Amino acid sequence: MDTYEASLVVVADGQPEALHPHQLPVGGLRVRAVSLPGVFPQAFVSQREAKAACEEAKKRLCTDEEWALACEGAEAAARTYPYGAPYRAGACNDAAPVSPLAQTLGPRAAGTGYRWEEMNDPRLGLVPGALAKTGAHPACRTPEGVVDLVGNLHEWTDDPGGTFRGGFYLDTKQHGEGCAYVTTAHDASYRDYSIGFRCCAATAP
Repeated sequence: MDTYEASLVVVADGQPEALHPHQLPVGGLRVRAVSLPGVFPQAFVSQREAKAACEEAKKRLCTDEEWALACEGAEAAARTYPYGAPYRAGACNDAAPVSPLAQTLGPRAAGTGYRWEEMNDPRLGLVPGALAKTGAHPACRTPEGVVDLVGNLHEWTDDPGGTFRGGFYLDTKQHGEGCAYVTTAHDASYRDYSIGFRCCAATAP
């Protein structure tokens, strides 16, 4: 499993590779997933786009089982968080002080949600104090060295039902606690400002 949540580089014949802006959708671009420290990871990405980007890197999107094992560990007493238990406030980026939707688009009355187009407004990825750069929370690390599995961005797994895990910077508890956080509410074509991914090796060692 890659150490960091994925960023993307644009692959274009005859052109030097350049990082794709993390707050912009992939669109029709050919992109390759990379695992880099100190950069904003790619959001606004669907499961299908994440799978293609991993394959471009000669890797694959992690399975749901691989993701859970990496976060919880293989011991009989599974970890609740990547770092173990109990919960450590501030260890992961899981309690951002600002909601990009409310700050950028304004608050909504109770029971009134945001439209898909609004959830994909590129400005949401640029709000200070929300998304963190990869590795910015060094305590949010498994003993094996994988960082940011909980918080920062939801992460797609290679589940045909459309599963993402780990929660994001505003929620790591609503659908399970820490490593147990799992959402199956969206299909493989869905994307928004809160969802990213990471890749796993193409073949098991």
